[in-house]
Amino acid sequence: MAAIGENLKINGTRLWDSLMEMAKIGPGIAGGNNRQTVTDEDGEGRALFQQWCEAAGCTMGLDQMGNMFAHRAGTDPDALPVYVGSHLDTQPTGGKYDGVLGVLSGLEIIRTLNDLDIKTKHPIVVTNFTNEEGTRYAPAMLSSGVFAGLHTQDWAYDRVDAEGKKFGDELKRIGWRGDEETGARKMHAFFELHIEQGPILEAEGKEIGVVTHGQGLSWTQITIHGKDSHTGSTPMPMRKNAGLAMSRILCKVEEIAMSHAPHAVGAAGHIDIYPNSRNVIPGKAVFTVDFRSPDLAVIEDMEARLRVETKAICDEMGMEFEIEKVGGFDPVAFDETCVNAVRTAAERLGFSHMNLISGAGHDACWINRVAPTAMIMCPCVDGLSHNEAEEISPEWAAAGTDVLLHAVLETAQVTSS
Repeated sequence: MAAIGENLKINGTRLWDSLMEMAKIGPGIAGGNNRQTVTDEDGEGRALFQQWCEAAGCTMGLDQMGNMFAHRAGTDPDALPVYVGSHLDTQPTGGKYDGVLGVLSGLEIIRTLNDLDIKTKHPIVVTNFTNEEGTRYAPAMLSSGVFAGLHTQDWAYDRVDAEGKKFGDELKRIGWRGDEETGARKMHAFFELHIEQGPILEAEGKEIGVVTHGQGLSWTQITIHGKDSHTGSTPMPMRKNAGLAMSRILCKVEEIAMSHAPHAVGAAGHIDIYPNSRNVIPGKAVFTVDFRSPDLAVIEDMEARLRVETKAICDEMGMEFEIEKVGGFDPVAFDETCVNAVRTAAERLGFSHMNLISGAGHDACWINRVAPTAMIMCPCVDGLSHNEAEEISPEWAAAGTDVLLHAVLETAQVTSS
């Protein structure tokens, strides 16, 4: 096998230009992007990606969930491909890099190998997974979930958006529903480069995050039944304030998560108060508690303590409640060999790096179930993501892609150059 020298780098300017060109499709209103899944803008972004891949000599595959696979041949026709990629869809007010960097960095790897006439034993396939964000169609990582066997395709096709439009119908409408069976492909390995979506790398002054684990997630929906009454004429001791009960429970959520610091987190992001009127004491509160940790036992402890605290608070305040787990997944431990390939690449290239636990879900978390998988992260300014102000530097993008290049080449095995 040919040696991989530390002087082997991608074309950072070309990568950045590609990111900026893709960002022109589905622009947001504040400098970011609104290229939601299976919209016309998504279709336009896919077409540009396919055009670029075919210009780089790749053949494009398309499965029944709309997952795109740009294939660069290897020297061994029997060798399983090394896959690399992420997603092109964005949040309604998303940034220019979340997901997109992971796809276009894969394309840049192909372009660099072509420039240098480097061949690999294993084929390399750049992937765009459909509907990673899960904003228009829940849940997130929908198509990689079907690929990995977590969801059935029919169930995914029947997901509806806020307007009642089905995912399968919209995928077909924009012309990106393929014939290939979803999940039929076998992978030698999978690598995903992603912005951190958190502040740790920037705060620590590190250029590369070597992602060893993905946090598990638990979503618990709590409904509290109090009593609507007039805020001005109801004496304080006679109130059944569902909003107050919720606030007390949320203080416990903070306490529970903090007891498992530093890696556990918890908060309520979705909160509805009824009737939500200025002069009416809330008679009902519905909210979802999001607990995350890389340790399943910790998640289970947080769930159990939340149930105990909710019951105690509602019993004390004389209120009824319902509590239901409405979503979640177990923590992910990424493949040690693939993780070591990432760490070795960062060291070979002289980049500062540290181990990271991913706080968000990614397609790699599902693909890890069917193939050896690892993730690489680069910093983002102030840790900001899912926001049009999301920002990274060209240097961070290039460094992450250089590490990705070397990890992929080590795994795909260079045969000549």
